Order: sequence, then structure tokens, then C-alpha cells
Amino acid sequence: MNKTLATLTLVGAGLLFGGASTTVAAHAAAKTSINVVLKPTNDGGFTDYVYQTVTPGTAHYHQYLTPSGVASQFGQSTSTVKQFQKYFKRYKLTTKVFPGNLVLRVTGTRANLVKAFKAKLTKTKVNTHTTTKLPATLSKKTVAVIGLYAKKTDAKAKKAKHAVYPKFNDKPNLKLNSTDFANKYGAAKFAKQYHLDQLTKNGQTGQGQRIGIITLAADMNVKDAQTYWRMVGAPASANRITKYYTDDQKAAVADYNQSMGFNDGQVEASLDVEQAGETAPGAKIDVYTAISENETEKMDQLYYNAFANAISANRDKQLSTSFSSDMEDAKLFSSGASETVQQLNQAFNIIFRQAAAQGISVFAASGDTGIWGEPASYENHPFSTSPYITVVGGTTLPYQYNIRGKDVNQPNETAWGDMISMGTKDIAGGHFAAGGGGFSELNTTPPYQLGVPGVNTFRAISLLKYQKGKYVVQKNPKVITGTKTGRNLPDVSGNADKTTGYAVYASGVQVMPVGNQVLTHPIKFWQVSGGTSFTTPQMAGANAVMNSGLSQPVGLWNPQIYKFAQQPNSPFTVLDSVDSTNLYYTGQPGKLYNQASGLGTINFDKLMTLFKQ
Repeated sequence: MNKTLATLTLVGAGLLFGGASTTVAAHAAAKTSINVVLKPTNDGGFTDYVYQTVTPGTAHYHQYLTPSGVASQFGQSTSTVKQFQKYFKRYKLTTKVFPGNLVLRVTGTRANLVKAFKAKLTKTKVNTHTTTKLPATLSKKTVAVIGLYAKKTDAKAKKAKHAVYPKFNDKPNLKLNSTDFANKYGAAKFAKQYHLDQLTKNGQTGQGQRIGIITLAADMNVKDAQTYWRMVGAPASANRITKYYTDDQKAAVADYNQSMGFNDGQVEASLDVEQAGETAPGAKIDVYTAISENETEKMDQLYYNAFANAISANRDKQLSTSFSSDMEDAKLFSSGASETVQQLNQAFNIIFRQAAAQGISVFAASGDTGIWGEPASYENHPFSTSPYITVVGGTTLPYQYNIRGKDVNQPNETAWGDMISMGTKDIAGGHFAAGGGGFSELNTTPPYQLGVPGVNTFRAISLLKYQKGKYVVQKNPKVITGTKTGRNLPDVSGNADKTTGYAVYASGVQVMPVGNQVLTHPIKFWQVSGGTSFTTPQMAGANAVMNSGLSQPVGLWNPQIYKFAQQPNSPFTVLDSVDSTNLYYTGQPGKLYNQASGLGTINFDKLMTLFKQ
């Protein structure tokens, strides 16, 4: 009986309590699934159509497609899809075609999948890779095979990534009334800070909208979201939440939850739902839960498959994720996978173009560890930095606190890069919190970023150095300026610092192995935390609020907001101070963009006016 271990990356989680890892048994003959991503029949035309949907005066402005419309214009033909199905059937494999005809899910035993794809494990300069081979007629229409491993993996467990913060004032005051609680710890603070409350006061609450939350190897309790919503005075009906299990079904997920116990992933999924639902109190929430009980599917396939499910269903006009399956770097990428890092990037760009063509706005957390998605001596970012999604960075709101006997005054909102509140132990451990940002190594600078002052130029300061497996503070940091190319990250930012953060509630059973026994302990968890995983679902909620006042969905934000940022009536507050930093990149004085906070923070009242034009 083979045993495999869970690997999970939370790109936007604040301080919780330790990484999620568990060991679960996988049956040798168990069925598994992989994804086959197909080439669009007119790749350039597909991209042009996406941009036209959000460009006034073009032939396809606001002419969003249905998934069947995507299939007929850009997906593979029904006859081609049948060729794939016929071929896989020879190997006793079943094929699900996602609406849009751009993604297949192929299911069967791992042995039969290996035979069908002629899968072989090969060594590369930096890793191992599973090569696959399909008949030429099928291969030339395939972009990527995701999630097939030629050999059974037995990787070491990796703890979920999350920022580690000092433990000061980390419990909310539960004696406050709902209004005061929401203003101090809830998304009402986000709404007020960024003028979203002007829209909700006018009756735009997200009514008629659905917000999709993409989770990975994590489930959440509906009752926990209800408890949180009651605390902040938001509508708390269980009917607001619908769960979609994109891999294992409900019973298997229940078994997985029992084996995992209370964990970071659960808290992350809970706060995503809580924040989105509070920000848009009139909206409903769809949770796409990607879990494989026996680890028969790996994280890369689970994550991509969840997006394929949500986007092809076309029920949510805004999607949010605070998770990632891997890093966009060949050295850090999963060993043995059937897709290369470049192929997975292409695959994400295809499914996210489908989302944009359908009028779906996708928001992704940039991360909580600055320019380092994974600890390394060089910049790296989690999947995905696609130009067809909006990447959300972090800020710190103005505050005056006494932190461990020291008065700290933060007079202005800045990019989130926390060294002020770090304790001696945190610094010694090399734990530093900051919003993600920088340059993508896989995606080129998109058209909407070209020519924007600050894009592809940077100012940075070498505050930290990676040394002996951790980050240490530089005694004499140097200022670095220069130019670089690639997709610039993030696009926008919002409050993510725990010091000015938000509350989260989750409950469950803590599992504690003691010798040959497993002890369990019920837990109810309230905490004040931070991270881009709070502001990302808030952005999706804000999008739902705006969509509830528009005749057509906002669609892909980026080409629109970069244009707005260059207008006299810009809805952005640019955080261009040199003291505004994500612990590497800083503001660029006088420029509209920087890699610490993107275009800056949003005035949603102004943004709504511009979207209406």
C-alpha cells in the first residue's frame, strides 16, 4: 500500500497556527484523473476577442460569450474532442469535456494513464519530468498534460506557506456590537477605507451576483461563515453558500477532513468565504473544493481542475483564490510532473482567457512573503501571474499602537512590508511579512502595462538577505534601481497587514497523534490576522457590488484599470513613497506604478463611475 503526503501552498494566509500536512493511504488500483489542455483553434483571435470585450468602441465590447460560444469560436471541434475520447477509451479511460472545448479531464487507473500517454520519467538540468506522447493528430492539438506522474511519488510533506506574525493583540473583542466589530475587524473597514460603502449605501450590495471561491486541499464549515457573518451583522443564511466538490465527492472529503483535523487550509477557506460574503452582503458564494482524499490526484491537477470547473460552469462573474499549487520557477516546480512550468503557464492563460471572454473577473492573492513565494535567494512567485487575472497586493493602513512597550506611529497607508512589529524571535527565525510583487519570469509585459510610468522600471532596497535557509536583516542595505521586463506584479493593493487586519472564525477538531493513538480536541478559533488572502476575496466582493449596479459584468479588470490610472480622474491612490516597500521593491516617486503596491489602492466609488461610462 503506497502512502503519499500532502503538499499545499497558501499564498495569502496570515498567521494561523502551523502548516497542514498529513499522511493518507492510496489504493494501488484507485482511479485518478489528469487534465489535458487543448490549443485554441485561433489563439490570436481568442486574445483579441478578450481585449475587445473590455474596450469601448470595438466590435465585441461587452459581448461576452457563453462556454458554448467559446467552444464554437475558439475551442476544438466536437469531432476533434471525439477523437480524444475514442483514443482514451482504448485504454479504459473516461473523458469529461469541460464546456468551452479547451480542457478535458481523463480518468482511470494510473497504470492505464501511463500506457495511454506513453509516460516516461526523465531527468532535466534542474528536476525530473514525466514525458508524454500522444498520436500525432492529437498531440498537435494539445498544450499540456497536467497531473500525470510516470512513477508513484512519495514526496516529503511540505507545510502550507503562510506569513508568520508576532502574537500581539491577535484576538478580537467579541463583546463589541456588530457595527463596531465590523468596523474594527470586518470588511466594513475595507469598504469605508476604499469608498465601497458609497455604493452599498445606494443599494448595491451584490444582489443577483455569485462569487466563486477556489480552494485547494481545504474545506470549510458553512456554520463557521454563518457565525462570522452574524458577528458583523451580515446576512447569515446557510443558503448563501453552495459547495462544489471538483474532485472527490462530499463523503470522501469528510474522510479527508477527519484525517487532516483542524488546519491552516480550512481557516484560509473559511476567511475567503467570510470576507467575500461580508463585502457583498447581497451576493451568494460558491465554494469550489479541490480535495483528493487518497492523494490520487496531485496539487497541480487539483488546482487547475477547480478553475476549469468554475469557469466552464459560468455561474460566477467573479472568482477569488488565495491558494496556489506551485511556484513559477523551474527549480522550485514539482518534480516528476507531466507538465513543464512553461506548459502550466500556457494552460492557465488559456483557461483565464476563457474566463475573460465570458465576462468573469478573476482575483488572485500575490502572497505574504514579499518577492519570495518560496524561500530562496532570488525572486519567485506562485502560480499564476497570468495577464488575464488581477493580482492583489497588500498595504498597511495608518495606525498608532504600542507594540511591546514601543509607541509606533504609521501616519500614511503604505505598501505592506512588516519589520516594525517583528519580535526578536521572529527576526531570529527569519520570518518577515510583506505583500507579493515584482516581475513574472513566464509572462511578458502585457499590452495594458506598456507605457505606464513605473512599469518595467524599479526602485528596491536590499533589506533582507537569504542566508543558511532563512532571511536575515542587512546592516547596511543598498538602494537598487534599474529596469526589467515581464508581467509586473501586483495590479492593485488593499489592507493586508495584521497590525491593521481582520477577524476570522473557524471551528473543527484538532488531531494530535500521541504514540499509537490519535487524540482529538474540539476547537473554536477566533483570531485577528492579515494577509493578501483577506483583501483578495474583498476585491471579488467589491466586484460583485459593482456588477450588481451594471447592465453588463465588469469582465477583465486589467486593460480597463491601467487606462483609468492614466486619466485625470484616476480612481487610484498611488503609494509612490520610497518608504512604501514590500521589503524589497519600493514606491517610485512621481510614477503611477510600482512593484510594491501596483497601481495603488482603489476608490470604488470613482471606479464604478468609470465602469459605467
